[in-house]
Amino acid sequence: MPLLCADSPLPHTPQRVLVAGVTGVGKSTLSAQLSERRNRPYTGMDVLHWGPGWTTRPDFLAQATALAQSAQWVTEWQYWSKGFKHILGDRADTCIWLNFPRRRALPRLLKRTVTRSLTGREVFEGCVEPPMWHVFSDPDHILRWEARTYNNWRERMQTLPEEFPHLTIIELRSPSEVRQWLAGPASLLP
Repeated sequence: MPLLCADSPLPHTPQRVLVAGVTGVGKSTLSAQLSERRNRPYTGMDVLHWGPGWTTRPDFLAQATALAQSAQWVTEWQYWSKGFKHILGDRADTCIWLNFPRRRALPRLLKRTVTRSLTGREVFEGCVEPPMWHVFSDPDHILRWEARTYNNWRERMQTLPEEFPHLTIIELRSPSEVRQWLAGPASLLP
């Protein structure tokens, strides 16, 4: 199935929706909006994944598997290692790929990261964004992670139609396309 775009009619009513894209592009924001507008439960993958001190929760896979088995949901699709992509991908019926150019995606992440770092606000239970100087010393700092993984998404998404032929994939290339899709095809959903 070819990728759908912002004004493509949906071939079915999405029940289990994944929102994919590079770090900081707005996956959680769109997931929450879809959940609210379409009355689908939203569970944030980062909330399930991150425990105090940015450690992986021991029950992460079990919780994600339980979510995947639910009849309806919206969540982000960002953890792909060790076959995790199949836990959600095998059950999802729709994937929305936020494929923003880097000039749009990176400033959003930078603003969010700086704000969180300066305020010291807890991001997840027991997780606080480190001081900005950590970008120079931590190879896994969120800004360095984005730089390493940005191009991975094109490669990943090119294989999805073959790997998950049951998925309807919608590619949205800008915030204006997201708004267009929400006002158009998404607004027609029951």
